[in-house]
Amino acid sequence: MKLEVIATNLYDALIAENAGADRLELVTGIMEGGLTPGPGMIRKVVGLMSIPVHVMVRPHSQSFVYDQYDLLTMREDIAFIKECGAAGIVLGTLKPDRTVDTEALEMLLKEADGLNVTFHRAFDEIDDQLGALRTLSAYPQINRILTSGGPRPAPESTDRIQALVEASAGTGIRILAGYGLTVPGLSEFVQKTGVPEVHFGSALRAEGNYLLPLDSERVKAAAQTVKSIAKSAG
Repeated sequence: MKLEVIATNLYDALIAENAGADRLELVTGIMEGGLTPGPGMIRKVVGLMSIPVHVMVRPHSQSFVYDQYDLLTMREDIAFIKECGAAGIVLGTLKPDRTVDTEALEMLLKEADGLNVTFHRAFDEIDDQLGALRTLSAYPQINRILTSGGPRPAPESTDRIQALVEASAGTGIRILAGYGLTVPGLSEFVQKTGVPEVHFGSALRAEGNYLLPLDSERVKAAAQTVKSIAKSAG
């Protein structure tokens, strides 16, 4: 079991690492679903953390459909993230018909050689998620999918997430469940779905508010719960 926590600045990152998070997803524009952070933040967070940092690559919040100019920007961002020594990137590319844009994806993956790649919650706009999983599994660089199993919060989509976990077996892709998770309900959720990794944002922030800093005690509680689940499973 792994606990991934969203960090929106260096203070968040320090809190998350010290409280027991296993990995960071570094973003800005959290209210817009996460955008690519500035270069100063990327360099400083990656340089100071001892846990893996995965950086969001998303140039705008208009959609997950990207034109040639967006892709040029994203390639530059990936090159910089790689230069900074980050462990991975988080991205997602869709066609207007809400299927995976493999042409755009392949262009970005060429720049991302050597990085872990998470396909983010653009996945939850796809109708045929099992088909999309098969498509993504053809790319060895993609080693996880962040999903709530569709548009609803993850605890309301346990059957779909369980199906994705089962379908991902042997593909090299791990299902990272996020959106709507709570620490008190985490053990039951993992038991129902079998997910190997969980992703937290607002639930670990002060007052559960995206615009407030991470709460060290909430992160500690999540980390302890994840460790307890892993111990009981092992």
